[in-house]
Amino acid sequence: MGYDENSSREQKAGADWTGLLMAALAAPVFFVFVYLGKAEIGFTVSIVLCMTMIAVKLRWQLRRHTWFWMAIAFILSLHIPFFYFVRWPQTNIPTIAFSMPIGIADFLLISGAISLAEKLFSKGYSANEKDG
Repeated sequence: MGYDENSSREQKAGADWTGLLMAALAAPVFFVFVYLGKAEIGFTVSIVLCMTMIAVKLRWQLRRHTWFWMAIAFILSLHIPFFYFVRWPQTNIPTIAFSMPIGIADFLLISGAISLAEKLFSKGYSANEKDG
């Protein structure tokens, strides 16, 4: 392939709107928590939601498998008690100082759970295979 073929493919691919989509989905969640008077929890929930969307985006080639969406739904359902029963610190430390490590750990756990689900439920399909 020559340079011209690669550049024409990149031009036809279009823009990746993932970041805007993540913000559009996370913002209403954040504002619901702000309305409830729990902006710190809303910020953390929004970060975790965005990290979940990044993990899903990275494994998007598995989207046609029912077990993939069931694993995501199960993982997200485990988050609900976490956000309501964990006591959030009441300090002058910025919320991002404890929200970002939680978000990163959550991303790693979700990625690991998706990989485990893929190993358990996938039959002859590799995540490295391209969509057709």
